[in-house]
Amino acid sequence: MASEQGAPPDGLRERARAWLAEDPDPETREELAKLLEAGTTDADDELRDRFSGTLQFGTAGLRGELGAGPMRMNRALVIRAAAGIAAYLRETYPREAHPRENGPSRGGTPGAGNEAAPLVVIGYDARHKSADFARDTAAVMTGAGLRAATLPEPLPTPVLAYAVRHLGAAAGIMVTASHNPPRDNGYKVYLGDGLQIVPPADGDIAARIAAVGPLAGVPRPASGWQVLGEDVLDAYLARTGAVLTEGSSRAVRVVHTSMHGVGHRTARLAFERAGFPTPVAVPEQAEPDPDFSTVAFPNPEEPGAMDLAFATARTWAQEHGEAPDVIIANDPDADRCGVAVPDAEAGAGWRMLRGDQVGALLATHLIRKRAKGTFATTIVSSSLLSRIAAAADLPYEETLTGFKWLARVDGLRYGYEEALGYCVDPEGVRDKDGITAALLVAELAAELKQAGRTLSELLDELDVEYGVHATDQLSVRVEDLSLISDAMVRLRAEPPTTLGGLRVAEAEDLNQGTDTLPPTDGLRYRLAGAGPGSGSGSESGAGSGDEGIGGGRVIVRPSGTEPKLKCYLEVVVPVSGPAGLAPARKRAAGVLSRIKDDLNTAAGF
Repeated sequence: MASEQGAPPDGLRERARAWLAEDPDPETREELAKLLEAGTTDADDELRDRFSGTLQFGTAGLRGELGAGPMRMNRALVIRAAAGIAAYLRETYPREAHPRENGPSRGGTPGAGNEAAPLVVIGYDARHKSADFARDTAAVMTGAGLRAATLPEPLPTPVLAYAVRHLGAAAGIMVTASHNPPRDNGYKVYLGDGLQIVPPADGDIAARIAAVGPLAGVPRPASGWQVLGEDVLDAYLARTGAVLTEGSSRAVRVVHTSMHGVGHRTARLAFERAGFPTPVAVPEQAEPDPDFSTVAFPNPEEPGAMDLAFATARTWAQEHGEAPDVIIANDPDADRCGVAVPDAEAGAGWRMLRGDQVGALLATHLIRKRAKGTFATTIVSSSLLSRIAAAADLPYEETLTGFKWLARVDGLRYGYEEALGYCVDPEGVRDKDGITAALLVAELAAELKQAGRTLSELLDELDVEYGVHATDQLSVRVEDLSLISDAMVRLRAEPPTTLGGLRVAEAEDLNQGTDTLPPTDGLRYRLAGAGPGSGSGSESGAGSGDEGIGGGRVIVRPSGTEPKLKCYLEVVVPVSGPAGLAPARKRAAGVLSRIKDDLNTAAGF
């Protein structure tokens, strides 16, 4: 939206007063009233920021900082969004019996006599205002003549995604900002197929949200919706076991952190139900805490986020005389799964695996379990999956970033993205699911342990077989979003010709789309290979095991959910045998480091 830097303060205050008059939330009303009363330059700047436009509804739904005003997440904005979604559903789903697998029982439940209306299932996490946003959404849906049902408590996003199909709902809404900072919240929409929305649905819903009039005209009854019971969670937990092989080993010791989110109880129940030992919880992070008080960012990928999990593992090892086998981390809404393995050379004694490494491990495990169907990943993830699928004679596809695209792959059996998202049971949950992924990681670790092997050793074997596929990410967080657009303009105007000493063999502007991908704001650079010793620095040379560089790839794109510019890097280095692993990995790391330096320069950072 256009900036309002030149608007007079009175104009800002008029818009703010109009917002204040219909804001249903006493907290944000008080917050906005104080800004209006302050009359200072800082207060006017804050008003400009909050009223410079409106948070835009897209395929990711809504996500933003909590606070008063149309550029913040708040009850007034959520009520408008819910009203627009309700209008879309009323037009899209005719008022007739909607097929249901196990819909809410009709006898005596809220909405009885209205069974012909589409059902909307609403879930929420434990962030600030999530319960309020869920309740407002249920009220708006009920007031619009739809049936609404909320999950019984703050639960993981995969439970909501499962419930949409399990209950035969027309749509599902999840109130969450996933692993964003504590000041944020969000609003995510699924349609009746259990898939996140994609164009044109997002645009159709956005148009209906924009058409919503004064909030006084949006009916919001105080009751009339259903609060689902524990049976919906029980059904999800019963489904999680489908990813495991009956009779496979369960002898594995897992340390688990839910990052102050809602995954602890669900993960514990899933592990116990499957026959695994109860995971060792990271006590400081087990219970929901909307302030995420022990981490700077509640994302397993962020530096320092896993420190307490490492400490818990070390303490357990000291008390029991042996180390745990694996650490598993869910993000706050438990749709992602991070994995750490013992590593004596790491400072903490543990090493986080990259999402691409876990993706390759799970793919290998599923293939060995004789999984059939299409294996898929995104254009920003490692190309290693394509080689694993080809070796198993399985179909393979690549999509744009996000499970809204991955989950739509025909015949999908397994999909993952490098940002710790894995779909291992698409018939149960057509989205990333950190709980079922955790179970599958535990099963793999247990089977390897039974055979006297480890996850790290399996990764070594994959690198020897397919070559080192080293990946990394350059992620630049900004306060001023114009820096991101300026960087993209600069890169389009002056694309780099070399990155990390490798020639850019092809530069693609993904804004134009490709034969297999719809248009998106991104740039892709394919890097040519290089012979032994070329451009590699001191880590190569005679007797180093230098096999050269097999090629590489760089994707640059703005984040869809955070104020970041993200650059996804991959370098492939052939390996002649186990003795060549260490030099190959060192060589790949050197090239990735130089690519980062070159990208920072090219993007103007």
